[in-house]
Amino acid sequence: MKIESKKVVGLCYELEVDGEIVDRTTKEKPLDYIHGTKSLLDKFEENIAGLEPGSRFKFTLTPEEGYGEVDPDRIIDLPKEAFEVNGVLQESLLVPGTVIPLVNGNGGIVPGKVLEVNEKTVKMDLNSPMAGKTLNFSGEILTVRDATEKELREGLHGEYIHSNCDGGCCGGHGEGHGHGDGGCCGGHGEGHGHGDGGCCGK
Repeated sequence: MKIESKKVVGLCYELEVDGEIVDRTTKEKPLDYIHGTKSLLDKFEENIAGLEPGSRFKFTLTPEEGYGEVDPDRIIDLPKEAFEVNGVLQESLLVPGTVIPLVNGNGGIVPGKVLEVNEKTVKMDLNSPMAGKTLNFSGEILTVRDATEKELREGLHGEYIHSNCDGGCCGGHGEGHGHGDGGCCGGHGEGHGHGDGGCCGK
């Protein structure tokens, strides 16, 4: 069965950026997603469309095809009050380099990286960690099957039902590559989350 719209695809991959492997999935814990639902970057899906289980892939996405260039307008200053919970400033979070899930104007979760902490404000970078990066993907297609009506309606992992996060969440599923703007892969499985900053995720 070939990869096309409404097929559930399971794959493993490595992502190399600037000569280093920054993200990977394995055959034991693959990335899975429904093709054609914009779970992953458009160009990622285009490059694997038509492949079958057992097919290997290798391709490069430019910054424009991935997450664009770094946008200076996405580096912002927020008042420290924005980081209060029940009137208490969460000082343990306000450390340069820390990534904090923020809620945007549409109610979505956008991970922001703390750049600088000042007396009254916090400078945050809301760009994807992959902004401005050339993405080198390689991997293998493991499985392809038809999506069920339930999966098409509710999402492969129920993500269409649970579309909002109640705090403490960077938009991802599972354990950890973040997703919101800053995850790494765009799918689900063991934490390759959603959002616009993953490595495959949009």
